[in-house]
Amino acid sequence: MIILSINSGSSSLKFMLYNYTRKETISTGIVERVGMERSFIEFTCRDKCKVKIEHNCPNHEVAIELMMKTMTNPEYNILQSVDQIKAVGHRVLHGGDIIKQSVIIDDDIMKTFKDLIDLGPLHMPPNITGIEAAKAVMPDVPHMAIMDTAFHQTMPAHTFMYALPYEWYENHKVRRYGFHGTSHLYVSKRAAVLLGKEPKDTNAVILHIGNGASACAIKNGKCYDTSMGLTPLEGLIMGTRSGDFDAAVVEYIIGKENLSPAEMNNILNKKSGHIGITGKYSDRRDLVDNAEKGDKRCQLAIDMECYRLKKYIGSYIAGLGGADALIFTAGVGEMSPIIREKALEGLECLGLKLDKEKNRICRNRNAEFEISTSDSKIKIFVIPTDEEIVFIEDVVALLHGTYKDPAEYVYSFQKKDYINEQRKSAFEEDVKEKPDLKKIAVYPK
Repeated sequence: MIILSINSGSSSLKFMLYNYTRKETISTGIVERVGMERSFIEFTCRDKCKVKIEHNCPNHEVAIELMMKTMTNPEYNILQSVDQIKAVGHRVLHGGDIIKQSVIIDDDIMKTFKDLIDLGPLHMPPNITGIEAAKAVMPDVPHMAIMDTAFHQTMPAHTFMYALPYEWYENHKVRRYGFHGTSHLYVSKRAAVLLGKEPKDTNAVILHIGNGASACAIKNGKCYDTSMGLTPLEGLIMGTRSGDFDAAVVEYIIGKENLSPAEMNNILNKKSGHIGITGKYSDRRDLVDNAEKGDKRCQLAIDMECYRLKKYIGSYIAGLGGADALIFTAGVGEMSPIIREKALEGLECLGLKLDKEKNRICRNRNAEFEISTSDSKIKIFVIPTDEEIVFIEDVVALLHGTYKDPAEYVYSFQKKDYINEQRKSAFEEDVKEKPDLKKIAVYPK
């Protein structure tokens, strides 16, 4: 049984083909820089070789078409026909207070998603486009929505409520929902494995840092608090989103700049964050490169982001009453030693001691690493996220009628003997070029 997972994000389209019967990944890939210059698709073939093709992708519809054309191209030996795909799982950002866990997509579900676009203006449109494009190509297979908010349903009222008129919650469901749920679910359960604990005995702080970024406080294996709110705008500084700021700025600038509410919302979501600070860059790689060349606004953006990360780390450890681990994940969290080090500066007082040499070496997405010193009271891990495997297992559970509360469901990757063969093989190749990676990896050993 071959299953396709699609993660249609604000500027990327991740995908994975998985043979569930054989527990084998057929191909993984990503279309990057969607809607930007120099977009491309990068994917693995059946022989595990990587292929990168530059292709202009002005929107997600073109990205979906490119993905399907690539997978069925005989040159790459991935799929003989689209008909081999038996089910599709789609990452969907927001279910509001209506859709609280992963579901089989029907017309009513699609209508609900469209009604909720205003709650996720960056992600809901590409999520919906991805579903519609995939359903057009594969109309006869079931499509499932894997909800990004599902993992955060365990938050208690005192962490998900805002200090706003209570009627707004009663009448309009204004509250914190949280996002990046599939990533936080995967990473929290992997952290428990690395700690040698059951999820129910694990407290942790997770920093998912990519173009979008969020922090999550894990208490007894479940989400206790998270930085994103009603929409993904709240919280950490992101590529194009502001994160936390004084809400009075909205009325002030609307008056000064003669903006409509829609225009202001667009600025906060698409023209703020790092691109707002620098005026040029949303990609952290560009920030670091140009900061090293003396660009003061790029350096300011890095300093601002890391200080915001530091504040969330401290507040969440305090809220949890202590933590077993701090985990970095997602593209920036996995690959940027500079961001990690600056975010942890001065936090030795909380029991977080970074091994700078391990941190310097740690740039890899195929293994899990411990980058804390041996006497650090709180372990510091870098755990590459794997949202796609969460998708796959949710899809299969929905197909079989066994899906339930994701906080209670036992996934394959939380078992002690779990092995991701593709990542293990890729890591072995990585070590040939960078032997030091092996010294700091805690999985695979």
